[in-house]
Amino acid sequence: FAEKEEGGDVKAVCLTLFLLALRSDNEHRKADELEAIMQARCFGLHAAVCLAIRVNTFLSCSQYHKMYRTVKATSGRQIFQPLHALRAAEKELLPGFHAFEWQPALASVSPSCHVGIIDGLSGWAASVDDAPADTITRRFRYDVALASALKDLEEDIMDGLRQQGLEDNACTEGFSVMIKESCDGMGDVSEKHGGGPAVPEKAVRFSFTVMSVSLRVADDGEEAGNAEEVIVFQEPKPNSELSCKPLCLMFVDESDHETLTAILGPVSAERSAIKRSRLILSIGGLSRLFSFRFRGSGYDEKMVRDVEGMEASGSTYVCTLCDSTRAEAAHNMVLHSVTRNHQENLERYETWRTNPFSESAEELRDRVKGISAKPFLETHPTLDALHCDIGNA
Repeated sequence: FAEKEEGGDVKAVCLTLFLLALRSDNEHRKADELEAIMQARCFGLHAAVCLAIRVNTFLSCSQYHKMYRTVKATSGRQIFQPLHALRAAEKELLPGFHAFEWQPALASVSPSCHVGIIDGLSGWAASVDDAPADTITRRFRYDVALASALKDLEEDIMDGLRQQGLEDNACTEGFSVMIKESCDGMGDVSEKHGGGPAVPEKAVRFSFTVMSVSLRVADDGEEAGNAEEVIVFQEPKPNSELSCKPLCLMFVDESDHETLTAILGPVSAERSAIKRSRLILSIGGLSRLFSFRFRGSGYDEKMVRDVEGMEASGSTYVCTLCDSTRAEAAHNMVLHSVTRNHQENLERYETWRTNPFSESAEELRDRVKGISAKPFLETHPTLDALHCDIGNA
């Protein structure tokens, strides 16, 4: 048969028969790999390129698989790679793939680098008095996610160093990384058929964006304290969902202060440890030092009130930036300044909790300016939609 039909190519006939045998035994993954070899893989797209196409065109796995089969059937060649090849390529991009180290080691955080998706409640020490958390949550460890995000930017950082004309010996001080944190409710995510576990029908996502990577560079003979800060990478689209790295997803109502505290408490503890340490990560073939600064500016008014322990939006204390009441704001729409901060909110909560001056409820509430729960995430004052409306008015 080989001599008559295939020009004597016995190998091609054997491979085809082997391919048919694999298909008949439902060994489709092995069959795809064999077919790619037979059709000269160099003509097909690399798995990482196929993954980028799927992500940037917002195709689901089933939609991509349908496109893959259609193209393969019509062209007769395997131009796109099968889904399992994309999943293998994806593992290199997800947190938990790259090795790194912290100096000094992070307090209360495992030194293991290869940690993928974990249970969002895993860092919380449960008490006997606690009610079981009625939620499902998954997250990455904060330090692992930051290392992965910087490895994604490796080419951009090296390009920035070259454009600034900086040699590797100028990078002894280490890099400074600015991180913008965001947290917001995702609205109603209830199932259409209701077959899943009994969890809240709302979800919250906590994410971060690498805003910039900078380097302090001192001229020859200049003191280190007078060094100039040079930006080697700046995120061109800081509000794009493609630059926003998800850290934690949870089934929880954003108004549920207790559950939010339980889930985001360990995240906050990891962030505090990261602030006091420096990351050692290989970039451009050399180990480099990175320190991190965090700006919690991606919160709307409702979330700021929740994580900073303030009363809800119907409160007399109308502003999340200052201590103004509704009555004061009605008479004075202009002369306000940003006076609230995280540390002061913590002190006010302690005053609310202990009532050291034995005041009445109304006097105590006036003293703490509407702080009635423990602040657990530090936010940075920014103009949200409410304050833009006030400014426009």
